[in-house]
Amino acid sequence: MSRRFNISGPCRPDLHYMLPPLARVPDMHHLIDQQDYFVLHAPRQTGKTTAILNLAQELTASGRYAAVVVSAEVGQPFSDDPGAAELAILDSWRDDALFQLPPELHPPPCQPVILVGGLARRYGRGVSRFPAH
Repeated sequence: MSRRFNISGPCRPDLHYMLPPLARVPDMHHLIDQQDYFVLHAPRQTGKTTAILNLAQELTASGRYAAVVVSAEVGQPFSDDPGAAELAILDSWRDDALFQLPPELHPPPCQPVILVGGLARRYGRGVSRFPAH
């Protein structure tokens, strides 16, 4: 199959014409190494998702990090029930981790907590402790 221009969704170098996705955001590695936060803000269809997916793959491949791209959009249907939204986001997080990470980096099972708001915090701590290799 020949490559084509993509105007919807993340680009894949084997299917789409594209520029190197991380060349336009060179400071991200520095911010991550400093454990700083950053916001990737740009208009629609400019490569934000493609850049973040590539960054996550690159970080995981480095052996220093286990990076997973997660969207909180799955919680939106539960805007009136924060607990249900949290569970939907965590379920998506686990699925994304199982799909995006090699088996040796899969997260441990989630241990439910009674308090709404505590699941993401506890689950995040558990995930951040699994070994890099």
